[in-house]
Amino acid sequence: MNLNNLPSKELMPGYHGKMVHGNQITWAFWTVEKGAEAPEHHHPHEQIMHVVEGTFEFTLEGRTQLYESGDIVHIPSNIPHSGKAITPCSLMDIFSPAREEYK
Repeated sequence: MNLNNLPSKELMPGYHGKMVHGNQITWAFWTVEKGAEAPEHHHPHEQIMHVVEGTFEFTLEGRTQLYESGDIVHIPSNIPHSGKAITPCSLMDIFSPAREEYK
């Protein structure tokens, strides 16, 4: 498998993702358009987000911060969170258990 050969899906406006699935995890590679927003939501999956490139505004439990290249955020399961790309961004997310709806 090669990331360059995986199909990209726009799973929400401005969020283009390539997904790799294991039995218990989903690894998401996102290309996010400037200004694209992920509205506040929560899910049963534990999540770790890594900002590969760009500046991403992220709100976790009502606390908003700017994250840049190299930053990592842990999002526990069922905790409300949202985000907005301040610049074009590349993000990686790991979810456990696997995100069946992303398959």
